[in-house]
Amino acid sequence: MTTALVIGEAVLDVVQATGTDPVQRPGGSAVNVAVALARLGRPVRLATSYAADGAGELLDGHLRAAGVDLAADPHVLASTPRADAVIDATGAASYTFEVGWQLPPDVPTGQGTDAPHVVHVTSLAPLLDPGAADVFALVEQLRTTTTVSYDVNLRPAITGTGPEVLAGVTRMAALAHLVKASDEDLLALWPDQDPGESAALLLELGAAAVVVTHGDGGASWHSRCGCDWCTGGIHAQTVEVVDTIGAGDTFGAALIDHLWSLLGVGGADRIAALEAEEWIAALEYAAKAAAITVGRVGADPPTRAELG
Repeated sequence: MTTALVIGEAVLDVVQATGTDPVQRPGGSAVNVAVALARLGRPVRLATSYAADGAGELLDGHLRAAGVDLAADPHVLASTPRADAVIDATGAASYTFEVGWQLPPDVPTGQGTDAPHVVHVTSLAPLLDPGAADVFALVEQLRTTTTVSYDVNLRPAITGTGPEVLAGVTRMAALAHLVKASDEDLLALWPDQDPGESAALLLELGAAAVVVTHGDGGASWHSRCGCDWCTGGIHAQTVEVVDTIGAGDTFGAALIDHLWSLLGVGGADRIAALEAEEWIAALEYAAKAAAITVGRVGADPPTRAELG
């Protein structure tokens, strides 16, 4: 069975919109991606970490309900990470964090036909110690037998944006075959450059393609085309925004879902060979999924039936 291995943080989101009481919800970039993939019918294993506390029980139940398998015992932290999200009148979320990260031991790597079909690394996983070093070692071991996807998804409130963060991002991007970032991510890393120029830098590191989300400006792709580079984009979908929590994670999961048949061993070459019409279809599918998520409360990605 072809399986996605998602690597990254799990977090208890404490969400407060104007005039409402705080609500606790399971979250974290990797959790959101894993749940989104599972709801789209993809087999998925999650390598994450949290505690055996009340928040951890909430995460356990959330993952079970979605059909996400745990790649290893996640209960390796003293307390479950927490993110306090405040939703403004436009639906945008601002965060404060109490986060730890550790890759659980004994994450299976698989061999041959048991290797993951795709490995997706997200957000804090390559940036926070003590887990970052283990993540790099695992991805370096796996990248020759699968396709590696990396969502930059910066959290400057936790990591900052200094030279060490830039070094971690570029090191992981150099291991990845498909990189996703928001224009805000790229501006935080390279404030003096246009996001398109920054995407070109990521391609120079070795990725077959870079996808950039631009909020209400849509999304763009930047890919290798033989000796040249190709680029293009789509417009954003019109949607009434409830909140933006999990939108980028949903976009990333739906992109992987749409490209699923191209992934696995040799996926980089197949991704690089995509024509413009195929990129447009992939980005429009991912944007449709993200639009459903922003139209309802919290990180609540759609099922395949909802996407039609």
